[in-house]
Amino acid sequence: MAEFMTWTAHQLTAAVATRQLSAVEVMQATLDQIAAEDPAMNAIVSLRDGDDLLAAARAADGQGPRGPLHGIPIAVKDLANAAGLPTSQGSPLFAGSIAAQSDIMVQRMQDAGAIIIGKTNTPEFGLGSHTFNPVFGATQNALLPGTSAGGSSGGAAVALARHMVCLADGSDMMGSLRNPAGWNGVYGLRPTWGRVPSEPSGDVFMHHLSTGGPMARCPRDIAMLLDVQSGPDPRQPLGLPQEKFADRISVDVKGCRIAWLGDWGGAYPMEAGVHDAAETAVARFAQMGCTVEAVKPPFAAEAIWEAWITLRSFAVAASLGPIYDQPDLRNALKPEATWEVERGLALSGQQIQRASALRSDWYRAAAALFQSYDAFVLPTAQCWPFPIDWHWPRQIADVDMDSYHRWMEVVVPVSLIGLPCLAVPIDGPRPMGLQIAGPRGADLTVLQLGQAWEESRQ
Repeated sequence: MAEFMTWTAHQLTAAVATRQLSAVEVMQATLDQIAAEDPAMNAIVSLRDGDDLLAAARAADGQGPRGPLHGIPIAVKDLANAAGLPTSQGSPLFAGSIAAQSDIMVQRMQDAGAIIIGKTNTPEFGLGSHTFNPVFGATQNALLPGTSAGGSSGGAAVALARHMVCLADGSDMMGSLRNPAGWNGVYGLRPTWGRVPSEPSGDVFMHHLSTGGPMARCPRDIAMLLDVQSGPDPRQPLGLPQEKFADRISVDVKGCRIAWLGDWGGAYPMEAGVHDAAETAVARFAQMGCTVEAVKPPFAAEAIWEAWITLRSFAVAASLGPIYDQPDLRNALKPEATWEVERGLALSGQQIQRASALRSDWYRAAAALFQSYDAFVLPTAQCWPFPIDWHWPRQIADVDMDSYHRWMEVVVPVSLIGLPCLAVPIDGPRPMGLQIAGPRGADLTVLQLGQAWEESRQ
């Protein structure tokens, strides 16, 4: 492996911008690393022809810097469209479908000079935190062979961890930027909802639960990519003003107040060792000069879960309902997708209103918590990476999981109300991470805490 493939993205982009390295050198090293690593990992899918990619790199060298990502190879999560590349979404229904244009987030990366090399693997339609699908198969954990990479941004996390790319995009509805980051020893940021715009299609007023965001091997690189991805879209009413982060994340976090929520007062079953490893890691914040306090759950876990599964099924039914409505296509959906759609179609307006009211109650309770604390912290998952041939864990700590996603309930408090949340890796017997969540709009705060965390590990 070329030594520069281990560099941070901000080091690599600076080297290309100053012509210390050429885009061709970086692209060739990227292709070599993918050839060496990906046959075992299965993280990169729909890889473009190598000669075409080298030609694009030569063109980048001839143009001079176009933007902060000039000449940098990036593979896009296979739920997002990149013009001219397939977007399978992990489903046989869309395998080989070529995107006519790039999604907003992808186009912004391209406008910043990135060269899109292919896609990263994802679960079918992004459902479930385990990256496997009938089109490309399963992605293996980068740190623990034979186990799940998490998901749905599992391919992105593994590609980063195995130095196939230096930056990656992802999306997060239910931990998809956080669990795979924790399970593969990298960083993933779920931005404040509205920070990174979605596509301006269909309804643009209701909270769609999911958001795009960045993944990288350090918080500074996360901030650099967020600077590219973020900013309002005039066609969407709920975006946030443009804000730059990369130059502001290195600060002294002494005095920051951290609320440790652990297993949410016992509401979230955890596999043996997970809570202890996370609690031990949380002590690092005190070493950084933060005030850390274990706090009681600020809201009932069952109320959060009720709101979540209602609004999630409502959203999935809206997106996959047109497929479900066609009997010749319905059988191609995986059982978990069918279950979500059928739940969503059966919901009444009163149930959706109740879920929205519960979400509002939790938002107000979280706002009260943030009057006393700058951030709250939870583990990124309730279990260690499980065997790759499982679909999902059926039990955790002898508690039956009653759905395909109940085992990831620990990420829901953040997702339900669209908080900014950075997943950071921890040291433990097996791969795991912490979620650092702040109040709405406080992306800079969680990035600053993450940067201090990274510096404390060096």
